[in-house]
Amino acid sequence: MSDINIYGGTAHVSPEDFPDPNIDAELADKTRQSRAILAGGCFWCVEAVYKNLDGVSSVKSGYAGGSAETADYATVSTGRTDHAEAVEVAYDPSRISYGQILKVFFSIAHDPTQRNRQGPDVGRQYRSAIFYVDDEQKRVADAYIEQLNMASVFGTPIVTEVEPLKAFFEAETYHQDYAARNPSNPYIVVNAQPKVRKVRSYQAAMERVRNR
Repeated sequence: MSDINIYGGTAHVSPEDFPDPNIDAELADKTRQSRAILAGGCFWCVEAVYKNLDGVSSVKSGYAGGSAETADYATVSTGRTDHAEAVEVAYDPSRISYGQILKVFFSIAHDPTQRNRQGPDVGRQYRSAIFYVDDEQKRVADAYIEQLNMASVFGTPIVTEVEPLKAFFEAETYHQDYAARNPSNPYIVVNAQPKVRKVRSYQAAMERVRNR
């Protein structure tokens, strides 16, 4: 990753007050996990956020958007592939909806107004992207982006790309759970840990609302 520099959402409201999606997938009792494939800059940071989100069972760092032949860190880091650093979020759709997964993506995990970069990390591999696995995910993602833009939540347009998932390729072992395994890494201290604190605070606030 590049030189240390904090980045994150620049919304005009806190995650607790961030708009819920007007159009969302319904919560459903399912025995099979659902998954969301999201790209928002450094996958270490996005993974760390979702590892701390209730309703999520597992998160894997990897690559999406390109071919199997170029799905390795050294090649993706050149910025000359179609891959983005991405995470695969496995979640329980009876506990958290796809729209709520996206709410955290836009409000905490990254800044969706930066094109082909996140803070100090520059290149198409750091683009903001949602890789949908079915038409329902595309419908929810497109509607939510339009909703947030219409409300001028960020002040500037969202540049997140919404594209069909071709395949997700799991990243090298040393990238998995990187933030948790390297808490003293200065990049993690500056870039990932503030987001983890945000998602924990957000969850606590949502729990208080539910218990009223």
